[in-house]
Amino acid sequence: MCGRYAASRRPEDLVGLFDVQKWEPKEALAPDWNVAPTKEVHVVLERPVKDAQDKQPVRQLRKLKWGLVPSWAKSPEGGARMINARVETVHEKPSFRRLFVSRRCLIPADGYYEWVTGAGERQLEEQGKKKRPRKQPYFVTPADGSVMAMAGLYDFWRDPTLPEGHPQAWWVTCTVITTEAEKSPLAVAPAAGPGSLADIHPRMPLMLTPDRWDAWLDPARTDIEAVQELVAPPPGGLMRAYPVTTAVSNVRNNGPELLEELPAPEVETLF
Repeated sequence: MCGRYAASRRPEDLVGLFDVQKWEPKEALAPDWNVAPTKEVHVVLERPVKDAQDKQPVRQLRKLKWGLVPSWAKSPEGGARMINARVETVHEKPSFRRLFVSRRCLIPADGYYEWVTGAGERQLEEQGKKKRPRKQPYFVTPADGSVMAMAGLYDFWRDPTLPEGHPQAWWVTCTVITTEAEKSPLAVAPAAGPGSLADIHPRMPLMLTPDRWDAWLDPARTDIEAVQELVAPPPGGLMRAYPVTTAVSNVRNNGPELLEELPAPEVETLF
């Protein structure tokens, strides 16, 4: 799954990296080392510019809320639960299938966090003595230091309680597509820790390599089989993972220190 990630790149850098043609500096977000659901995030998408005479799709860097609210939803309350879409069923689920062929996006990240239950804590949990075991967070990031482009979907939702023209009448929200975690060895693994992403968690965000970006963002690509070809797992061995401070588990904590690699996990794990 993807329930927390880091996004510290400057929007100016994302504009150049993703060949963005339009973005509003007033929508620029500050670096965020602890992005949680319902937060606003930077997203790359292609669609015509609102109110423009030219209706050709334009690649844009937009500010969206993480947690999908489908256009047909009666209220936005379910958005916090729809932060992920499984790649195996994204083309079938009512909330996602229309977006899969018409409203795709890329969500730039430094990497994502995932938690592993500590060995002793897991034993207590299994014995029913502890309901909330301590977990060791790991940060997963491209081994070459590049931006991680997570495959995503987005949609528009109109708040019926607000009048036309109200600045908050329209919500634009997104979700991250996830896939089965890689079982192949990590490019760089901790000395005493997980050897693969699957050792950390059975799911992972679907990362798209640069050779797929244009096709994924192209709104003219609406053939479902052609789109499904784009969500094949990326090549293995591109990622590294390392333990980080348990402070990241509190969404109120935010800063570059959350990405610092620990010499050893703070919580003893089964590795």
